[in-house]
Parts: sequence; C-alpha cells; structure tokens
Amino acid sequence: MNKTININLGGYFFHIDETAYQKLRKYLDAIAKSLSDDPEGKNEIIADIEARICELLCEKITETRQVVNELDIHHIIKIMGEPEDYSDSDESFQKTQSKSNNSKSNSKKLFRDRENRLISGVSAGIAHYLDLDVVWIRIAFILLTIFSGMGLIAYIILWIVTPEAKTTAEKLQMEGERVTIDNIEKKIREEFSSIKETIEDGANNVKKKVADGFQRNRKSTTSGLEELLNIIGSIITVVFNVIGKFIGIIIVVFSAIILISIFFGVFSLGSFELLGYGGDLINLPNFVYDSIIPYWILTICIFILIGFPFLILFILGLRIISSNIKQLSKTVSLSLLGIWIVALLTVLFAGIDIGTSDAYNGTKIETYPLNLTSKDTLLLKMVNDDELYYQDKLRRSTKRIKVEDNGVKKIYATNVKVSVEKSNTEEFIFEIRKVSEGRNKNKATENATKIDYSYSIKDSTLKLNAFFLSHLNHRSSDEIVYVTIYVPENNILFIDTSILSFLYRTKNSNNLYHGDLTNHFFEMTEKGLNCTDCVNEPVM
Repeated sequence: MNKTININLGGYFFHIDETAYQKLRKYLDAIAKSLSDDPEGKNEIIADIEARICELLCEKITETRQVVNELDIHHIIKIMGEPEDYSDSDESFQKTQSKSNNSKSNSKKLFRDRENRLISGVSAGIAHYLDLDVVWIRIAFILLTIFSGMGLIAYIILWIVTPEAKTTAEKLQMEGERVTIDNIEKKIREEFSSIKETIEDGANNVKKKVADGFQRNRKSTTSGLEELLNIIGSIITVVFNVIGKFIGIIIVVFSAIILISIFFGVFSLGSFELLGYGGDLINLPNFVYDSIIPYWILTICIFILIGFPFLILFILGLRIISSNIKQLSKTVSLSLLGIWIVALLTVLFAGIDIGTSDAYNGTKIETYPLNLTSKDTLLLKMVNDDELYYQDKLRRSTKRIKVEDNGVKKIYATNVKVSVEKSNTEEFIFEIRKVSEGRNKNKATENATKIDYSYSIKDSTLKLNAFFLSHLNHRSSDEIVYVTIYVPENNILFIDTSILSFLYRTKNSNNLYHGDLTNHFFEMTEKGLNCTDCVNEPVM
C-alpha cells in the first residue's frame, strides 16, 4: 500500500503516490539544477515545464483513476526528455534527448499567434498550422470577404473558438515542435533574447534622442516650428503607409480577379478543344478564327498578352502589403518578358494578316431571265431555311452566325438587299450581285463567287432566300448580296410582307415609304411602281 500525497502543480491539485512524487520531484530538481549556470528566464522555463507536465497528467486522470502513479511519471519523462542516469546521493541529473525529440512533431495544434497579429492573430495561427506565409492567409480572407462575405464571418468564428498561444508549450505546439525541456528552454531563451534586443534598441534610441535633444538645445538650431513640422511629417508618413497598404490590397484583389478569369478562360478553351468543340461554345473576336495561326494558340497568346502585366501588378501589390515577398529574380523576369514579347509579335502578325486579307472588294454578278408573260402577275416573297437557323420574323441584319450545312460548317448571314426597277426590255430579269473582300482583287472576286445564294420560281411566284451562306473563314468579311428584279413597263407585281426588311431603293409614283410598299399590287410605269390597290386618304 503506497502513501498518497496532494500536490499543486501548475495551478492544479493532483493526488500522487509517494514513489511517483519522489521521481517527479527529483526530475524537476534536476531540471532546475541544469539551469542554475544560466539563470536568465529560469523561473519562466520551470513554470512552462510544470504547465506542460500538468497538461500531460490531466490526460492520465480519469473518473476511475484519480491517483498519479510511477508509470505516469515515467511516461511524462519519456516525452519531456528522459535522463540517462541520476544519483540518489547528490540528486544530480544529466539531461539528454534522442533525435526524435529534436525533430518536428507529427501533429500541430491550432492557436492564435498574437505576437505576429494584425488584428487577433487568427491568420498567423493558421499560417503556422498550414506551414504557409501569413500573407496568403490574409489575402484568402480578404478575397472571401469581397466575393461572398464569408471571409469576415469565418474570421470572427475562428477568433472566438481558437485559443491564444500563451504558454511556451502552446507556442511550440502551434509551430509543430515537440514540447520537450530542450525546446521549451530554447524557445524562452529566444524570447528573452528578442526582448533584450528590443530593450537595448529602445535604450539606444532614448539615449540618441536625449543626446540629440541636448545637442539641439546647445546649438539652438531647431526651433519650435521645426519640431511641429517634424511631427506633422511623421503623421503624414504614417497616413501614407496606411494608404499604401490599402492600395496594395486593391491591386492584389483586382489583379487576382483578372488572373483567375484568364486562368478559367484558358482552361475552358483547352477543355473544349480536347472535347472537339473548338470555338463553337466560346465567343471570341472574329480575327481569332480567321487567322492562319490556330485559334487556340492565338487565344493563349492574347491571354498571355493581357495576363502577364496583371501578374506583375499582383506581385507588386503583395510587395506593398508585405516586405517578406521577394522581387522576381532577373532570370524569371527576363523569361516572362521574352514570353510576353513572343505573344505580342504573334498577335501583331495575326492582326496584320487579317487586316490585309480584307484590303480589296470583289463583285460577282449573275443575271437570269424569268419566263413570265405580260399577263402574269409577279409575286415577290422572302423565305428562310429553319433547319439552318430559325427566325420567328424575317429581318435583314449584318450579324453572321455559324451553322452546319450537310456536315460542313458555314457562315449564315441575312445581309440581303432587294430592289425593284423598270426593265429596259420586254422581259422580266432577275439579277444577283454578290460582294465580298480579299487580300487582292482576284481573291476578293473569288470569295464573292463562292457565296451561296439561292432562289426558286414556280408559276409566277419568285421566292428569294432571306439569307446566304459563305465560307467559315469569311466570318469577319463585309459580305452582302444585292437582288434586283427588273419588271417591264405596264406589268403587275405583288410585294409580300415578308420582304419588308429587305427592300431598298425602290421608286414609286405614290410617294410611299418602303414600309408601306408591302402587301400591295403595283404596276410598273415610266416613273416607277404605281400602287393599284392603295386607298388615298382625303386631303383636309
């Protein structure tokens, strides 16, 4: 039966048997003796060691076992640093540690680091836990706050639930260091060294200021106005430093948004290319598709051209926020500049190529007779192919749309203009004039010839396509189809409502606007069309 002793360790009461007590007391006395040669911070080191032992003992105590035994003390000594030997006669203690005790701990604990805080030390604590630079954690909170508002909420929650690293043991756990005697002593001595340097620097500054004060008083070279100006200058410097930090945050956030957008743009483009969609699902400028350079290469060059300056801005913003961010090395800077110049030259080459490809206009005219007699009434209508592209209402537009015609990708355009003029013969004549562009006259004429425009005539009804098709490479070309119907004098025609948006330059003797020419019968006269079923409004 062992005797039980009550002890106060680190502010907590423990029941400990006599053998365990003697072992613990010798252990603490040996630690105190080992620190006797260098008493700086000795009491704080002992207090932190006792706090750590207290923490370990609390883990051993359960409802069924309230007394600390010798095995518990042996386990604690093994964790804190096991001695090689000690003597009962002189109670000497030699402290040694294995390599595993000096290594990093396998686990970290999350604490708030108030020594490196801006507000509460949450970001600094997370940075220790994740082994990252604290700047990235702060930027992450800022971005989350701006985009979703969750950054501020998460910060406040972490501020509330995360304990502060107050003791040396907690600071070691926060940094992932093993809580051993050696590490505790090392940490405390580092803190004392830092405090000593701070005090020495402060003392030197005070000494310097006092000496400067005596010097100023002795020489009488500084007036009260100069002192006031110095104070104002210091205040202005602080204000500008705060403004600089704020500007740095704005630069980082703005450039980060642009860079993220560019990244997802390149990723999406590459994904669509691998899936075989290419540029079908991405709305890029026409010259990207029309260039002789593959559009995905040209797109990446454009993204590089835009993205690299914002990357430099992003790094500049980080350097404004934190002085720990290093400047890009000369090798990296020159490499980025070289890539950017290559992208610039590629885009310039593509732009020049596209600019010269539309330098000339070419025209192709096709004329067809309409086998109608003077007794026939010509009916004009516009029709569309809904399988190519559906339109709820036919209208003329310069918009060009990519469609697929019998498995071939083409450009669908509704830039068709229709006019009616008097024929110089006794025949109905139908004329199609196609206009396109090219890098020379012959190429422009060839492109115009390749424009696919169709019509049909049945009985006395002329159905004109409300669209034309052209090659996919001509998507940025200014192409147009002019349709002219020449009607002999004294012949009748009917203009259907479907042709309303396409009608232009059609003379009439009734002074009607183009919008009023549809859905009426007209007779061709010397002065142009004459409406035969229009009701003249009475003149007031």
